[in-house]
Amino acid sequence: MIKRHYFALLSEYLELFPCVAILGVRQCGKTSLLRELPESWKLYDMEKLDDYNQVARDPDLFFRLNPNRIAIDESQLLPELFPALRVAIDGDRGNTGRFVVTGSSSPALLKSISESLAGRIAVIDLSPFTHTEAFDIDPSGFYDLVLQTRKPNDIVNALAARLDVRQLHGYWFRGGYPDVWLKNSQRFSSVWMQNYLQTYIHRDIARLFPGMNLSNYQLLVQMLANLSGQIINYSEVARALGVSQPTAREYFQIADGSFIWRNIPSYEKNASKRIVKHPKGFLRDSGLLHFLLRVNRLDDLMAHPAMGKSWESMVIENIIRGFTVIGSSFDYYYYRTGGGAEVDLVIEGEFGLLPVEVKYSNKISRGELKSINGFIDEYKCDFGIVVSNIERPSLITEKLIELPFAAL
Repeated sequence: MIKRHYFALLSEYLELFPCVAILGVRQCGKTSLLRELPESWKLYDMEKLDDYNQVARDPDLFFRLNPNRIAIDESQLLPELFPALRVAIDGDRGNTGRFVVTGSSSPALLKSISESLAGRIAVIDLSPFTHTEAFDIDPSGFYDLVLQTRKPNDIVNALAARLDVRQLHGYWFRGGYPDVWLKNSQRFSSVWMQNYLQTYIHRDIARLFPGMNLSNYQLLVQMLANLSGQIINYSEVARALGVSQPTAREYFQIADGSFIWRNIPSYEKNASKRIVKHPKGFLRDSGLLHFLLRVNRLDDLMAHPAMGKSWESMVIENIIRGFTVIGSSFDYYYYRTGGGAEVDLVIEGEFGLLPVEVKYSNKISRGELKSINGFIDEYKCDFGIVVSNIERPSLITEKLIELPFAAL
């Protein structure tokens, strides 16, 4: 079993909070992460009838009998759990590391966490494998360096590529779902993805949103592959689906809230130029994207019109996951002006603003960097990052670093 980088964050949060919630898309490894807890922890799976009945019969009594080191998997299936969990925590508020709950997103789950457990719980947004997890190597030092230094030279001198381009292309093509990665079979991947989508739509979404038109939502999921990496116009999507614009917007919120789609808002703060305000977005897993596009071989992907957007989205997703793994507090955006200047990713955190441009090629013209250089100047950023397939880190200018994706 590949050890998840998130376990260090889970261990840290258990020292600070009475309860930790691990949220993430179906089959991203939530249960496997729970199994990394020490043997003294007891695991209850709400998808198992015996475990469900044992907890659901009387949640308050359950927590009185089991006051410490209890992990409850798929907790969204039992909303009554959370008020009882709050009572149990408040009965011994100073004691940390008592409970872990996991769940796929649902309105009831998020509401329970925000209302019943506010101030008592830390939340981890768990994703499928990062590229470093897939190859079982340590996390990159890049993310800690961004928090610690304002000096581009420090970052350039500290980092090096740790994977070769063939490994990275294999990860890009297959995506990061653990089952797909560990089986290493294209036939298995295709069958698994088909069943995964059917389960996601006809069980998870149907159960969470019983009044939803599943045919329309399934059509949206198919459309997401062609929309991935694009700026989203809800009116156009609504017309294509034959639904109202508010319904189309709600579908995107559901896709984002159930962790298959990542919505990237526009960065509009203190802008001196006219800014495009429509959101951007992409399918979070590149393997799922390629399955929906019917791309069955890496060679086919290299010739596909969506290749560039697929690469860009995969790199952005891994950067977001990298900051998440270290427990950094941050927000993410994209930036585009009415005149066409664009920055692929803007990370805003305790370290300030970090603009990121993603390129597939390692040969980049100065004209291609005009937008990110302009952003650095306008917003007075300490530095910016260009991620490409260059062999080793380098300085393009005194405020612009080029890094190989293999170093992240």
